[in-house]
Amino acid sequence: MTRSTWQGADPPARRDLSLRDGLRVARRGAGIAALLAVCFPILLVLRIPERLIFGLNRPVTPHITQFVCRMACRVLGLRLRVRGAPMTGPGAYVANHVGWLDIFVLNAGKRLYFVAKSEVAGWPGIGWLARATGTVFIARDPRQAAAQTRLFEDRLRAGHRLLFFPEGTSTDGRRVLAFKPTLFQAFLSERLRDVLQVQPVTLVYHPPKGESPEFYGWWGDMALGPAILAVLAVRRQGQVDLVYHTPLRLAELRDRKALAALAEAAVRGGFPPGHLA
Repeated sequence: MTRSTWQGADPPARRDLSLRDGLRVARRGAGIAALLAVCFPILLVLRIPERLIFGLNRPVTPHITQFVCRMACRVLGLRLRVRGAPMTGPGAYVANHVGWLDIFVLNAGKRLYFVAKSEVAGWPGIGWLARATGTVFIARDPRQAAAQTRLFEDRLRAGHRLLFFPEGTSTDGRRVLAFKPTLFQAFLSERLRDVLQVQPVTLVYHPPKGESPEFYGWWGDMALGPAILAVLAVRRQGQVDLVYHTPLRLAELRDRKALAALAEAAVRGGFPPGHLA
């Protein structure tokens, strides 16, 4: 997950937490912490023989990650509604980016691996979890472009489903920013374009009753800690729609700009009328 830099709207006002809010934070936070404390050591232990036996393939540990994310959504009380179906066969996902909850929601829907900028690897807590679950880190350095493309190719050809956020930033959840065509170039390499599909995915967050439409968003200069606390503290969670669109076959698309435009249009089309600002 990338750090938010979009500055297009004022953040919602956060109310002071009451005693009941604090108890909800403690209960939900303890539940998620217990999940991580039990499951991720198991994942790390299993990853050793998994790597020795299967190399890049990960037939076991992604199931643990998916289980943790599904249970985390239940602990939060976040209702998840899925429309459409994840693709079969080799491919990558592209989705709009709203906030930190995207990690749990997308992993709950399908076993996948995120692509994030290299700085995320150093974030406290989140960086460790990202490395443990197989996140692919990329650096914004043209000198490393060829090596990163090769890494994408190797992971995708090994059967990994990589997920990209082509907006390059998270938002308030009420808009889709322009997809960056440069992120699609790696998909059109000689090794991938005749076998790969790209499936657009739309994340539509519906806020808890009485909260602002931007409640689940994370952007601009918003600090991560208060954003997490606000979600943990709310009495009753809202809902998120996870919409899988028809996969785009790369064999029929030779231009990254056309691919980015089609993916962006599909993601926009997953929002209900009147939802986008």
